[in-house]
Amino acid sequence: MIQIVTGDARPIFKQIVDGIRMQVITGELPVGSKLPSVRGLSMQLTVNTNTVAKAYTELLSHGLVESRKGLGLFVIQPKQILNEQERQDRLETAVDTLINETIGLNFDKEEIIQIVKSKLAQLYDKKTK
Repeated sequence: MIQIVTGDARPIFKQIVDGIRMQVITGELPVGSKLPSVRGLSMQLTVNTNTVAKAYTELLSHGLVESRKGLGLFVIQPKQILNEQERQDRLETAVDTLINETIGLNFDKEEIIQIVKSKLAQLYDKKTK
């Protein structure tokens, strides 16, 4: 289930994209799964249909889903569309965001590292089930 958090710095469409991406990565949405219609997901999440449509457009552009004429959107085998430098740049940007968001919370670096390790372990545990 996708969680929309009103206090999140990310726009709602990005939260939807990230939620679906996580479900694909963890196998909760396996290859071949049909996504809900734009209207169906917007009603489920109580968000505007344009917001869901924007999220779906981004998922299409990232190559996570494909549109089948008259049938809807389906999860496809993720393709590696980023080169190694782009992947590295995105990782560094994500880490910078994590640091900027947590620096004022007065955790020491070991606590942050432990939480990151724990969350990654949970993610990889989901993937292997």
